[in-house]
Amino acid sequence: MLIGTVVGNVWSTVKDPTLTGLRFLVIRPFTLDGKPSAETLVAADPLGAGIGERVLVVFGRAARHAIGRGQDVGFQTAVSAIIDRMELEDGRTIGPVAAQ
Repeated sequence: MLIGTVVGNVWSTVKDPTLTGLRFLVIRPFTLDGKPSAETLVAADPLGAGIGERVLVVFGRAARHAIGRGQDVGFQTAVSAIIDRMELEDGRTIGPVAAQ
């Protein structure tokens, strides 16, 4: 599982039939030092997150469960929550969007 910020959308007209109707988002992992991660990943989004929002991303079986199409879905990364707020051990509070 990881926390990240939605930085883009992915559109595809040709895809595995089990993915029909799913939205895909480009997610940049959250870093504690505040520097942007050089990595990104693509996650299915059954919740409707938007660009700039912080999300919780899950993998594997948890992702297939979040997508809600059983074990035969052709994707293993999914948004499982849109984050309202995070409190870190150093006392920092992180808001729901990257600007906070």
